[in-house]
Amino acid sequence: MKSLGKYISKYLASFAGLVLILLFINCLAFAWTFYGVVTKDYGGFSPQNMLDAAAESASLEGISDEISGQLKTNHIWAVYLDMEGDRVWDVDAPDEIPEHFTVQDVAVFAKGYLAGYPVFIRNTDDGMLVLGYPQDSYMKLPSNYYSLRSIKTFPFFVMGILAADLAILFLAYYYSKRKILKNAEPIITSIVTLGNGRPASLSMHGELSGIADSVNKASAILSRQNQARANWISGVSHDIRTPLSMIMGYAERIAHENSADSHIRREAEIIRQQSVKIRELVQDLNLVSSLEYEMQPIHKIPVSLAGLLRSYTAELLNTGLPGKYSINIGITPAAETVLFDCDARLISRAVGNLVQNSISHNPDGCDIALALDCTDESISLSVSDNGIGLSTEKLKELNEKPHYMESTDDRLDLRHGLGLILVRQITDAHSGTMKIESEYQKGCRAILNFPIDGGN
Repeated sequence: MKSLGKYISKYLASFAGLVLILLFINCLAFAWTFYGVVTKDYGGFSPQNMLDAAAESASLEGISDEISGQLKTNHIWAVYLDMEGDRVWDVDAPDEIPEHFTVQDVAVFAKGYLAGYPVFIRNTDDGMLVLGYPQDSYMKLPSNYYSLRSIKTFPFFVMGILAADLAILFLAYYYSKRKILKNAEPIITSIVTLGNGRPASLSMHGELSGIADSVNKASAILSRQNQARANWISGVSHDIRTPLSMIMGYAERIAHENSADSHIRREAEIIRQQSVKIRELVQDLNLVSSLEYEMQPIHKIPVSLAGLLRSYTAELLNTGLPGKYSINIGITPAAETVLFDCDARLISRAVGNLVQNSISHNPDGCDIALALDCTDESISLSVSDNGIGLSTEKLKELNEKPHYMESTDDRLDLRHGLGLILVRQITDAHSGTMKIESEYQKGCRAILNFPIDGGN
């Protein structure tokens, strides 16, 4: 994408510019340091200049007071030797400096050091001038000399420059990263929102405006598609309702017609029962679609979940629960008085789907248990049974695939696969989570957890 390329190119160019600026600053710093070293070691009162000045003033009679003062000020000692190697005069010469030197002695210290002192020599018409510097001042080499202070401080100087460079680059990286994340965060959030099937809207300017426009276009297309899909499902559901009601009516009339053949009455009753299941399927499909595309209004009010479970159980028993099934409720004292902001109709529907799921998958009967518990942070509602349970593979598939169909049986005498999908969507609409636990031949348990403030 062109806008993204421009955005990345901008920051790469900025980083490259920063590196060039740092290189320029480093060059200036090294040049300044080199100038200081050169000024100290090769200019002003440097050994070479002091030797030239002292040699011009020195003779067998001595040296000028001006030069002598400069030597003392700069902690330089001087010795003047005659042609025989005898000391004629000196300026602050250390005690360890001999009074007489042989030709061999001169040849040795002429290479750089005398009694540990770096020395600089100059032959004159009358003899030899020797200038000595403090022992920790210079390193003498055959062809040059270097300040020990400069040599010792140079690594620290280099490390300081590198540390400063790294600090600047890190700060540049940190603030660039913050800015990039700040600019990219709305886009990422919008993409995640689109990935969850919900519309998103971005208003951005600058380099990323093109990406924002693309996200908005994708959101608009997704919204139109979702709306069209929801309208289609709603329309089909409405169109099915009337002929289905007629089928159910005629089937019921035939099933209760005493003059009709018993075989015909049984088949009519089967048609009626299957029509009821088709009606339930259509209703669930319509509700699933409405929840998925956020077209289902959710009316949240403070509800006593303990009272809701008791009301549901009483209604289920009054409508006739087959004798091979039993149902009981377990409510902790803490959950008795808690109020949860929710849509009571939807929560009751979720509980009903879980109970019907236990009934449908345990044709030989089972014990069903409803449980309610709460903490300071959350409410836990569970529906469990002691039926046949699920295999490890099916349990994994059920937890990992939100649209996994409960039954692949072609017969409608088993509950359709929208049951758990609807429970998941109702749970999500209340900011909760759903977890299914099962052990084969030992039963199944569905747990719905809701945050206490999830309905607010």
